[in-house]
Parts: sequence; C-alpha cells; structure tokens
Amino acid sequence: MVDINIIRKKFPLITELALQEAIAEVGEVHEFEPGTVIMDYGNHIRFVPMVIEGSIKVLRQSADSGNELFLYYLNPGETCAMAFTCCMMHRKSEIKTIAEDKTSIISIPLKSMEDWMTKYQSWKNFIMISYNNRFQELFNALDQIAFLRMDERLLKYLANKSRAVHNKELGITHQEIARELNASREAISRLLKKLERANLLQLGRNKIILLKSPEFLEDYMPD
Repeated sequence: MVDINIIRKKFPLITELALQEAIAEVGEVHEFEPGTVIMDYGNHIRFVPMVIEGSIKVLRQSADSGNELFLYYLNPGETCAMAFTCCMMHRKSEIKTIAEDKTSIISIPLKSMEDWMTKYQSWKNFIMISYNNRFQELFNALDQIAFLRMDERLLKYLANKSRAVHNKELGITHQEIARELNASREAISRLLKKLERANLLQLGRNKIILLKSPEFLEDYMPD
C-alpha cells in the first residue's frame, strides 16, 4: 500500500479521507531514473500517474515528419490530464513522457479513475484543475511558437528545464534542444553561443551551466 501520509503531503487537493485510503489501497509506487521513457507514442494507457517526486517531460510528435515538440513538465502534486483523457476514451497515447529527473509516481488504474469521478468530489476537482493547468501550458507553448523569437523560446526552455531538475547545470546536447524546439541544431548552437557571450550561460561538453536564475532568463530580452 501507498503511505497515506505521502498522499496528504503531496496532493493537498485530495481532501476526502475515503479517497486518500482508496489511493493508498489501489495505487502503486514506481520509480524512474532520469531519461527513462515512462509512456511512448502508441502505448495503451492503463493508468494515470500522480507525481510524487521529480519531474516528467511531455512531448508531442508530428504525424507527418516525426519531429518532436516539447509541451510541458509534470511536477510533484500533478497528474497528466492527456493520459487521463486517453484512458477514459480507450485511446492509444498521443504523447511521450520521459523522466527528466529521478522521479517517483503513484499509478492509478483505469477502473478506479472512472469510479472516483462520480464518487469523490475532490478527485473530480483534482482532475478538472489538472485539465485547466495543462491547457494553459499548451496555450503558452502555442503562444511561444507563434509570437516569440527562437532566442526567447530557447531562454524559456532552459529556465523551465532548470526548474524541473532543480539545478542550473543541465545535462543536454544542442541536438536534443533543437529536436524539442523543432529547430535546426545549427540555429540552436548559434543562439547558445550568443547567450554565452552575454554571460547568461556557460557551454560545456554535453552540458549547459546557467549563470542566471530561471526567473532572470525568462524576463531577459535578447538584442
């Protein structure tokens, strides 16, 4: 059984004692090392994750080119509304989720999720708030693609990643960034060198060290 104290601490929206006990009874704790693919495109989704620790990166793939685009992170206390939708509609996954940091989750089986939507108000609230948060993040992602220059998108991407792993030293290659921002590696490398000259970051072998806080990078306006 899942420790009920973890549920109370990590998921404050889950307020009903009976629901806390139900999660503790049917939920299973899983742990993932950084870089582990938790759910891939085309997988049958049989559970919804409730994030206890760490961070999960969510990606979307183009049906035509196969290119991937970074959407958002799932952090402690959150769940994946898109996974919930696929579960309820018995559809295969249209997203990929990857452990960005050492991550632990509680997996909730499909049958329980369906029952709880009508049985527990706090579960329904938890899911609806998750939908709202995910849609807001999707709108933000669309806004960045439509209205921001690539250097501004890159700064926000690095800021989000730093917050997700709680570290200013990011283990990532230029090619990985380019793939997740749907840009060319050459363009990303050129922009990173420009940001290095501006003393915002330091480039290393397969790593980037941020010299400013994520909040500073998000508000910074490149020339």
